Amino acid sequence: MRILILVLLAAIALAGLQTWRIGGLTEKADQAQRIIGTLSAGIESRDNAINRLSDEAVTRERQEQSLRAQLSQAGQLARNREIHLQRLLNENQEMRDWYSARLPDGIGRMHQRPAFASTADYLRWLSGGNELPDTGKLTGH
Repeated sequence: MRILILVLLAAIALAGLQTWRIGGLTEKADQAQRIIGTLSAGIESRDNAINRLSDEAVTRERQEQSLRAQLSQAGQLARNREIHLQRLLNENQEMRDWYSARLPDGIGRMHQRPAFASTADYLRWLSGGNELPDTGKLTGH
């Protein structure tokens, strides 16, 4: 009978030990689940950022292609305009005289600017009194 009681006590002790170990493993499993959840959220956030950046890259590439096409078109228009102007100059003496004439002083000053180191220098120069002649006064042309 004593042996039976000792075996029962040993079995109870062993069951208690196993229950304690299972509780510890359950706590570790819960902790692992929380870590997995945190990592999954981080991965999802990273994937969303990658997708957003990829979409932005595609959009920028399309915009760049569009701008390159516009630049090419503008260059072609400028070449056509230059060819047309050269043709007019070659055909018409009056046009050649007008084209080679000196600009009025006010217009000439608009085309003359010093080199600027910054936008602040440019703004200072703009507000520095480089005025054009009054439009109500005759400029001699």
